[in-house]
Amino acid sequence: MRLFIDTGSVAEVEEIARWGVLAGATTNPSLLAKEDGDPADIIRRICELVDGPVSAEVVAKDAKGMVAEGRALRTLHEHVCVKVPFSAEGLAATRELTDDGHPVNMTLVFSPNQALLTAEAGATYVSCFMGRLDDISVDSTQVVSEIVDVLRQSDTETEVLAASIRHPLHVVTAAALGCEVATLPGKVLKQMLEHPLTTSGIAQFEKDWESRPEFGEWLAGLVATTNAPA
Repeated sequence: MRLFIDTGSVAEVEEIARWGVLAGATTNPSLLAKEDGDPADIIRRICELVDGPVSAEVVAKDAKGMVAEGRALRTLHEHVCVKVPFSAEGLAATRELTDDGHPVNMTLVFSPNQALLTAEAGATYVSCFMGRLDDISVDSTQVVSEIVDVLRQSDTETEVLAASIRHPLHVVTAAALGCEVATLPGKVLKQMLEHPLTTSGIAQFEKDWESRPEFGEWLAGLVATTNAPA
């Protein structure tokens, strides 16, 4: 399962892109509205940092407007993927955009029926919101499982993108269910780093190594020799 970052913050993408784990990113109007600066510059910079698909969302309510905005967003960078909210108008816009060769991420999908319609419209990604389902006491695991199953039984290349990820368990669940992508807030990506046994293990290694100062001198000398100019 590929990992995207869900954010509108260039600084956050810069920090986490250094880990070498990001395959793309997703933004939305709410995330971009929190940031200072030109949205176009933000989207372009994120595209450069992740070197993969970056979802930029339309805000029009009618298909004609969605298509016009989608085409405009695609001019920002070759990696832009047009994000379209699920609706009858959104489906019509998705079909027109995909027929023109533009990748589309259909967002705000909450059921297998909506996912099937999304796939039939030709979307590249169908974004199922796990956290928002759990918020209303609907089992997101069951819904995502059904979405993955029905799309796997269909003749479609549409990928399931797990969104609205609230905690690391959502990530593991999405991967186990067979989602091709999960998009995560930076907070959750950082939570995935943590484990008490990792922390304690590193501390023990450092303590043991420091008990032999001559080993530190040896390693420093090896580094200096290896990296010396030719």
